Amino acid sequence: MGRRSRSRSRSRSRDKHRSNKQRSRSRSPRERQKKSKSDRGREVESKWEKQDRKQYDRKEVTKEEHAAKAEALKPDPPEKEGVNLGLSGALTEETNTFNGVVIKYSEPPEARKPKRRWRFYVFKGEEVLPTLHIHRQSAFLMGRDRKVCDLPIDHPSCSKQHAVFQYRLVSRRRDDGTDGNKILPYIIDLGSANGTYLNNQRIEPNRYYELKEKDMLKFGFSTREYVLLHEDSGE
Repeated sequence: MGRRSRSRSRSRSRDKHRSNKQRSRSRSPRERQKKSKSDRGREVESKWEKQDRKQYDRKEVTKEEHAAKAEALKPDPPEKEGVNLGLSGALTEETNTFNGVVIKYSEPPEARKPKRRWRFYVFKGEEVLPTLHIHRQSAFLMGRDRKVCDLPIDHPSCSKQHAVFQYRLVSRRRDDGTDGNKILPYIIDLGSANGTYLNNQRIEPNRYYELKEKDMLKFGFSTREYVLLHEDSGE
């Protein structure tokens, strides 16, 4: 009985396998090809959908990070400069250098070369020293430092950069009542130790003083007198 049941089950499985083969053979090659392509397409489509979703999520994160970094790297808006209420020709230390020396003074915007030929007539007691012609440039630095000074003052009581003789274009009222511009000479003391004297009166440092014909300047404790005249001055 056991042998017969086994032979029957074997014959049944063979018949089943043969019927499956016959069914697959009965299908046309186009149907089998369509089925295989559709199955593969479903698998590929689901795979790419997952990858697209991952890439999209990754791009979204990258955009947010990029925006945050760009916002952090934005420069601050420049501050608006306020109105400059400083005096014209204010000292600007450590801005100008000449012959390796820092110049304590910077010319004002209204600096101009004079049209009139001004001169310094220099006196030391009864002795008359060489005349200084001071009309070829708009400003003359005066002091002991010969490397940078236009008009050297060798007295030990004078500072290295003592004062500046400056021409400035200023507005003046004419004799007929109209306003006009005129180039006039000025003196400014650069904060010297022993001062600058206009007609024997010590002037305040870092302030312009207008000079007129026949005015006399002295520097420190030097006895030299610098008298301001021009080519049309009377004897």
